[in-house]
Amino acid sequence: MEMKIGIVPINVGLTSLEQMLGLAQLAETLNYESVWTFEHVVVPVDYESKYPYNPEGKMGGPSDTNFIDPLIALSHIAAHTKTITLGTGVNILPQANPLYVAKQAASLDFVSGGRLEFGLGIGWLKEEYDALGAPFEKRGARFDDYMTGTRKVWAGDVVEHQSEFLSWSGFQSYPKAPSLRVVMGGNKGKIFERTARFGQGWFAPTTQANELKEGVKALHAACDEQDRDAEEIEISCMWTGRGGQEAVAELADAGAQRLLIPLPAFGADVPGGMQKVAEEVIKA
Repeated sequence: MEMKIGIVPINVGLTSLEQMLGLAQLAETLNYESVWTFEHVVVPVDYESKYPYNPEGKMGGPSDTNFIDPLIALSHIAAHTKTITLGTGVNILPQANPLYVAKQAASLDFVSGGRLEFGLGIGWLKEEYDALGAPFEKRGARFDDYMTGTRKVWAGDVVEHQSEFLSWSGFQSYPKAPSLRVVMGGNKGKIFERTARFGQGWFAPTTQANELKEGVKALHAACDEQDRDAEEIEISCMWTGRGGQEAVAELADAGAQRLLIPLPAFGADVPGGMQKVAEEVIKA
């Protein structure tokens, strides 16, 4: 099976529209499969919340880093590309109004010709939840409920969904998106159970084959519990862009079907680094 190679994040740390769009178009020209975003509505100047994917508990980049809204960034990229897949890695569903999220995602999938891979997660930054006026507590249960309701919205039927968190009744939302692919992001908590329940993809925030392999085992176990075919779930992970075909093969053996290269991994000359990976890996 051919490995998919993408880049991430196409919406963070870039200083101009031309730079963002230029990298997306270059990726398409070089036959990268996808471009992905990260999401933070705000980045606190200081925060007590612990970023779970860094031993220091802090995410990269200062609070004044450009964080372009993922769906707006991808909508613009969609208008200026033809084939490249557009992924969110990931949007934080429980801190947002789920009906707006459902409408915006279905609309982006529509205007892009079905190119959206909609990555979702529960988030970790309590200070961001507080700024948005959203409750941080019960965000996992809220996510599960929002996801169930969102699928009803995308189906195009008359929506009936009453729960602890939502009271939806007697409306429809078009464009519908019954087959919109949801990618679950993370490797903590109930991520494997949620992926088995709701996901068509899993985005593992790791570059390590051994760690990925353990996650794949956990995902398969969760799929067995949910009576779900694990082969239906596409697995993506991070890659440093180094090591050539041998590194790609190692991650593929661990279960990866898509590798996402962080833009900083390409070095100071990002377009040049992208060209090198395209020549050494993608063309091969």
